[in-house]
Amino acid sequence: MFSMKTLSSATRASKALSFAPRMTTSFVPRRTFSASQCAKKDIHLPTHEVLEEHARGISKDLSREASALEKEVVSQLPTTMKNLSLGGKIALITGGARGLGYNMAQGLAEAGIKGIAILDFQEALGMVSAEKLKADTGVATKFIRVDVRDAAGVADAVAAAHDHFGKLDVVINAAGIADSNLPAETYPDEKFRNLVNINLNGTFFVCREVGKRMIEARQPGSIINIASMSGSIVNYPQQQSCYNASKAGVIQLTKSLAAEWAKYNVRVNSISPGYMDTELNRDPKLESQKVIWKERTPMGRLGDVTELNTLAVFLASDGSSFMTGSDLIIDGGYTLW
Repeated sequence: MFSMKTLSSATRASKALSFAPRMTTSFVPRRTFSASQCAKKDIHLPTHEVLEEHARGISKDLSREASALEKEVVSQLPTTMKNLSLGGKIALITGGARGLGYNMAQGLAEAGIKGIAILDFQEALGMVSAEKLKADTGVATKFIRVDVRDAAGVADAVAAAHDHFGKLDVVINAAGIADSNLPAETYPDEKFRNLVNINLNGTFFVCREVGKRMIEARQPGSIINIASMSGSIVNYPQQQSCYNASKAGVIQLTKSLAAEWAKYNVRVNSISPGYMDTELNRDPKLESQKVIWKERTPMGRLGDVTELNTLAVFLASDGSSFMTGSDLIIDGGYTLW
């Protein structure tokens, strides 16, 4: 038997902010992206900018405290539970600065992951998130800025993560955007290209770079692509043809890579969330649509991020070692009706 340690609110608050003095000025190599070229420049990010951006953008997403999985606890677990732990593994998570990406990073940390590289486009959010996760759990973290639309930048970022930790065992592709309530007949060309570049092309670029390294090292690995139930059904009432198409592409990309890389013991699966209770979905402007979403979901509610975390941990762990090419829908039954 064992008990998990709990912290008082005051202790947690102090702990979460304990890294702030170490971030007086951050110096980050930055790659900017345009359709025609990629250029690097260096920028300085003072502490107040980092913390203000953190407070504006992700404070609610980070409200749940993560806690470490003690090694003594793992040693006492039966075989089945040990297979679900992630001790000794290194993960890379794109879109990991906030939202579902950060929440899944918390889940991996609580399952005993050794280290996590958080990749995101937003430096301020990413640095704060990486430091907070380390402060909460003691897991080694590294933030790397990347624009997943930029294939060369993705290659650099994956190389940096691999060089820092020495290997990559688990990859979660959570970087993505959504455009809703845009009729197809008036959908702007540039918006369509940009969404596909991030959601589909970016996922492929990361998979390619990570898969290449796993294959060359003859190292087993688990790649988890975050798709959506929208890749299998058409949502109502919002019009979002581009998003739906991009996520259908992610699902088929996942199956194709799984078939190609199974012989190398590199597993590729996807998770297709339904409507989740995230900061983005707490926008007051979505309240009327959320009523419809819940009515059309047999379980009558939005999903909790911790429910998604558990699924990510399963796919990252040896507990799913015979699973590849699967798209796991977690939607409260929405796709049944």
